[in-house]
Amino acid sequence: MVKNVFGTLKGVEVHVFTLKNANGMEVKISNYGATITSITVPTHDGRDELVAGFDTLGGYFSEEYKANAPYFGCTVGRVASIIKDSSFTLNGEKHKLKANAGSDQLHGGPDSFDKKLWKVGEVENGIEMNLFSPDGENGFPGNLNIKVTFQLSNENALLINYEGETDQDTPISLTNHSYFNLNGFKETIANHTAMIKASHALETDADFAPIGKMKSLEKDITDLRQVTRFAEVFEKSDTGILQYYIFDDKSNKLESIASFEDMSSGRKLEVLTTEPGMLLYSGFFTSDNLKREDGLQYGSLRAFCCETSRCPNGVNEDKLPGTFTKAGEKYTSQTVYKFTF
Repeated sequence: MVKNVFGTLKGVEVHVFTLKNANGMEVKISNYGATITSITVPTHDGRDELVAGFDTLGGYFSEEYKANAPYFGCTVGRVASIIKDSSFTLNGEKHKLKANAGSDQLHGGPDSFDKKLWKVGEVENGIEMNLFSPDGENGFPGNLNIKVTFQLSNENALLINYEGETDQDTPISLTNHSYFNLNGFKETIANHTAMIKASHALETDADFAPIGKMKSLEKDITDLRQVTRFAEVFEKSDTGILQYYIFDDKSNKLESIASFEDMSSGRKLEVLTTEPGMLLYSGFFTSDNLKREDGLQYGSLRAFCCETSRCPNGVNEDKLPGTFTKAGEKYTSQTVYKFTF
């Protein structure tokens, strides 16, 4: 593991840590937001970048980035995705949360986990990041200790393990928000194929918030049980894909649930997780004005997210796999991004 200065935040030095494996794959992670800033693989004449991010901390503070708020590569929580109307009831008590997406709360609210400086420790083949979230932060009950571990294997697998402990019952649903483009951002993701082992998804309202109902994907344009080019979906959808898929496998064991391939380069990404579902976002609303410092172009439909998590708005929907962790119990989750290049 190599440690470098990434920038300064309120007078405190921020770092980026580089993990390398025997095959030349490199993953860079900053303690600002426990953020994956870069994943590169070797090519015949250099390296290709496979995720959206920046090479310096300043990239995450540009006016364009703050206005678009794409959450490139960060760890989001206490609850990933949307909580409708920024409220939920737990043990008979209604909790009002801080909103940051109209009347809703998105990814844990303002100045949440993605904007904190995490404490860092070294583990075998990787790093461990720790964060304390106090009782009442953004409206959530309970003092919460979070640990996220990133490990890179020689099988080109990035393993992400999440743990959480709370002294009060509270919702927890963590995810990583990396945006992938397996062709190195040389073109859009239209020529990527996708396959997800899910026959159902969550219905959403006009704000893309789940409304507690599952829909069958039979004959739906977003049914990805068979290998499908993104281009085929984009031709029939004005805004691409922004949908939470509920996996057919209900075991909560680490299983392979999705795969993606760039037809141009032949690179592949396999996603394994213990989570019940995944929000797939094809990046339609990403600003075309966002670029890496070296000019690498981001923007609409130029990268996709695989946000493995508990069900969005599950705090308000009894029929969905819940997001609540009881006091004294441990929250655990694991997701693996495995690359072929």
